[in-house]
Amino acid sequence: MSKQMGIALVMVLWILSLLTIMAGSFALNMRREASITADTKNNAQALAVAESGIAMAEMMLLNPDQNKRWRSDGSIYEISADNTKLRVRVLSEAGKIDINKADQVLLQALLANIPEDEKMKLKLVDAILDWRDDDDLVHTNGAEKKEYKDAGLSYPPRNKPFQSLEELQLVLGMNETIFLQLEPLMTVYSGLPTVTLEEAAIEVLQIIPSLDASLIDSYMAARLDSASNNLPIPPPPSSSGQPTTARQVLTSEQTNVLTLVSEAWLDNESSATITVTIKSFKPIAAQNNQSLHSPFQVLKWQQLTTHNKSLFVEPMSELLVKQYAEPEFNH
Repeated sequence: MSKQMGIALVMVLWILSLLTIMAGSFALNMRREASITADTKNNAQALAVAESGIAMAEMMLLNPDQNKRWRSDGSIYEISADNTKLRVRVLSEAGKIDINKADQVLLQALLANIPEDEKMKLKLVDAILDWRDDDDLVHTNGAEKKEYKDAGLSYPPRNKPFQSLEELQLVLGMNETIFLQLEPLMTVYSGLPTVTLEEAAIEVLQIIPSLDASLIDSYMAARLDSASNNLPIPPPPSSSGQPTTARQVLTSEQTNVLTLVSEAWLDNESSATITVTIKSFKPIAAQNNQSLHSPFQVLKWQQLTTHNKSLFVEPMSELLVKQYAEPEFNH
């Protein structure tokens, strides 16, 4: 009898142990699911806040007072709420280097700070020129059909202008590391052989070979002051060290494409960053005083990943021109 009772006791202990393990496993799974649900909720909330930053930027870009309008020269604006901080950066595509129009000198300047040997950079510049031109003549260090075939690639150069920046990744010699460094500095939208200096972010100004580098800091300080105090944009310095007196005349097609970068941080440390490239239009007034179409067309929408520089790091904070409290946008 005692033997049977002992066996029964062991069985009870095993069952209790099994139930304990099952309960613990269930509780752990529930905690994990709750954590995943909370993270998903927080990330969705951060993304919604970042999207609201795009809407705020579009509204501020429509300000009829040009001096109060948000600047598209890489300036950063911050909006604070109870549990959220939002920063938005506005960049004109006319202030970037057009990969289809830049000459060899400007392309070489673009690649100058890339950590590659000089021979590799010369090859890449000429390969870019060969990709976009309409002939099969090979630049000195370039690449046409034969070079792509010899490299084991299944495609030749297009011999047409780049349709997107992503297409640049197909150029012989280009890799992801180089592309990610160049992408924020380039465009396919400006249609200009040079950069519009008044619209250029500091990262681009530091590349321009004809610009007096010693005056960039003072020009950036003057530009920051003008934006903060709703003053006209100051003229940029020229290669001679003197301020330019005339702004480059651009067509509407060359000046109305902007990239908006919006980054949101919540108190719970959730964050999200999106970048939207938009084309602006002058609204066509209808008889009832309503616009016949939206003043903006979205050309590209992208949620950024961790390799992109945050708008909240110290170098970006130096570009902060205005800070708003969220209620200022509620009326």
